[in-house]
Amino acid sequence: MRITDTSDLWWKSAVVYCLDVETFLDSDGDGMGDLQGLASRIDYLAQLGVTCLWLMPFYPTPDRDDGYDITDFYGVDSRLGTHGDLVEVIRTARDRGMRVIADLVVNHTSDRHPWFQAAKRSTSSPYRDFYVWRSDPPPKGQQNPVFPGDAGGLWTKDDRSGQWYQHSFYPHQPDLNIANPAVRDEIAKTIGFWLQLGITGFRVDAVPFLLEIPEGAQMADPHDMLRDIRRFLQRRSSEAVLLGEVNLPYDQQLAFFGVGNDGQELTMQFDFAGMQAFYLSLVRHDPAPLAAALRARPELPVEAQWANFLRNHDELTLDQLTEDERQEVFETLAPDERQRVYGRGITKRIPTMLEGDPRRIRMAYSLLFTLPGTPVLFYGEEIGMGENAELDKRMAVRTPMQWSPERNGGFSTAPPSRLVAPPPGDGYAPTHVNVADQIEDRDSLLHFFRDLISRYRISPELGWGRFELLEHDEPALLIHSLRADVGRMVAVHNFAGTPAIASFALADEGEGVALVDLLNSDRLELGRRGDVEFEVPAYGYRWLRVSRPGDGRVT
Repeated sequence: MRITDTSDLWWKSAVVYCLDVETFLDSDGDGMGDLQGLASRIDYLAQLGVTCLWLMPFYPTPDRDDGYDITDFYGVDSRLGTHGDLVEVIRTARDRGMRVIADLVVNHTSDRHPWFQAAKRSTSSPYRDFYVWRSDPPPKGQQNPVFPGDAGGLWTKDDRSGQWYQHSFYPHQPDLNIANPAVRDEIAKTIGFWLQLGITGFRVDAVPFLLEIPEGAQMADPHDMLRDIRRFLQRRSSEAVLLGEVNLPYDQQLAFFGVGNDGQELTMQFDFAGMQAFYLSLVRHDPAPLAAALRARPELPVEAQWANFLRNHDELTLDQLTEDERQEVFETLAPDERQRVYGRGITKRIPTMLEGDPRRIRMAYSLLFTLPGTPVLFYGEEIGMGENAELDKRMAVRTPMQWSPERNGGFSTAPPSRLVAPPPGDGYAPTHVNVADQIEDRDSLLHFFRDLISRYRISPELGWGRFELLEHDEPALLIHSLRADVGRMVAVHNFAGTPAIASFALADEGEGVALVDLLNSDRLELGRRGDVEFEVPAYGYRWLRVSRPGDGRVT
């Protein structure tokens, strides 16, 4: 690769930051965040080092599923602002070096969407086949696998017609029928519309559910739709991306990249398997589960990429672990059963899971930025926000951004009772955790994130490099190398609460090579056989750039 390739495939070395407009900043005092508030904080995100802003749904909605129940794919929720406000956000972000991607939620609509309302009025409506129906009663006792205990199965009866409609999620979110060409056309038009307004791509929600087709449908391969979307996307915008939510084992994820299917599909996919293995390693103080997951990761074509994350806007899912492994993580990170949900997930943020230990928190995020792939952050992670345990399930982590120690954390001037959600009231309340205080503290977590991101952005080998686990004898250490034509990095992370000795060799490096630590400027000379040895503190980490004689690279 050449260094200039990083601008063509920009997503391979991006820093993605996910936020919900309604919980970021309220500009008009109504208790809900809005697009004008977001626009006023674009410079904060730029200073943090964000290069790609992922907006959670901002579309018109009854808000029964936090915006994922949409009534108009072309609209902007009037409570958040207007199309003009959104364009201002996109233009300002672009000026500060940030692209903007949006949630694409087209597995279903709200039951209040005009399409579904028309479909319910008559079985002969042209919109009837926009959804999935059945005339015979569904099997008794059928459970909803996404929201067990909450969603009440997969089919709900429409009393007017006597038929049942399918919903993979809640009953108020009827599934769209992608086997219908008219539905696929509407999805393409939706994508084209937002691209025209300046959006640079989409985080595609619930992709495996999106590609489910009704029994007997005349559609040979549902992946044809993903291939068609990717081709359409590239015609309209050569830099646009599709970041897919595909929580499946690695071997099944390959098909969603288009590997072996004669065509490109998703540009990036979240690494759910690696994320879950990381938490198992964390509670065991042993990197072995994560190392095994990284070894099992399939190699991808150059234009595809893994997206790494430690926390997102949903529960922290552990569904790919075994039952015993999941219980092991539960007992350590969520000992109170009220902190668990759906039998598979945790409703806490990282700082509270790690009992506020700054060493472990910083080690975790150092690792995130050195794993092969693109790092994705959830708003508030950079200041160590906690959750509000009083809120229901997933909503516990979707509290307002904490800007200052003032009332409502500086999020809104509205009375606290009118806020879209109350902030935490414990040791993670805005009084204790906020942006304003951390900006003034050079040793804060916020400055730590800024430092990590600045080093990450000058190290494209982290997003592009060939991954290799390095051999050593210390079980508490994860030591890996990422090598690309532009350079090589070695990352060392200690999962134990005691110091450990890192001893390894880069036998393929020549004489005069040194390792330069990008986080503290230490320089370690390699021995004649490429060997090096040093101590790593408890929960410590090192970012070691390979410095070769005459390579001229700034370290």
